[in-house]
Amino acid sequence: MKPQLENLVQTRIPTAHGEFILHYFSNNLDDKEHIALVKGDVADAEDVPVRIHSECFTGDVLGSRRCDCGEQLDMALQLINDAGKGILIYLRQEGRGIGLLKKMQAYNLQDEGLDTVDANIHLGHLADEREYDFAALMLENLKVKSISLITNNPNKIDEIVKLGIKVNQRIPVETHIHDDNQVYLKTKVEKMSHLLTMKDK
Repeated sequence: MKPQLENLVQTRIPTAHGEFILHYFSNNLDDKEHIALVKGDVADAEDVPVRIHSECFTGDVLGSRRCDCGEQLDMALQLINDAGKGILIYLRQEGRGIGLLKKMQAYNLQDEGLDTVDANIHLGHLADEREYDFAALMLENLKVKSISLITNNPNKIDEIVKLGIKVNQRIPVETHIHDDNQVYLKTKVEKMSHLLTMKDK
């Protein structure tokens, strides 16, 4: 079935990082609530700063230090607010697409010595099962002409370009390195080709 979505509701959301318009999208493939936080007038705009952020309950909500997700979310929202224009797309694909239960099981395997990639594979999954079809459809719905993608992940750029989105540049979003996330970030660089300097600020 071809992915389709509909922009059902928009509402004003004031945040610690500025004021945004929250767009609620429905779709024909799942019952998940994929959303977009939009700043400024992005229709027909070029080089719109865009963060495509996959849900991370432990990092985004609980502030877990095992990953860089929550910090990346905050940094992206602040960057978009400072630019006066941009979009944060929030896709409901927890744990690189494997779900919260499997992600927690993967955490236990990591505590036993596996890295984040090997833990996913041990559980019968790919290292990364995320898909970006809905993100591309959201950007089309919002009538964006081209984007500056806020990411360290070159695969995300490749995937979104394959879906017909023009990406003019990459904006890095590097977070702090500490004891709880150092191995995780190192694995991203060595096994997933993420563009990180691994130099703490």
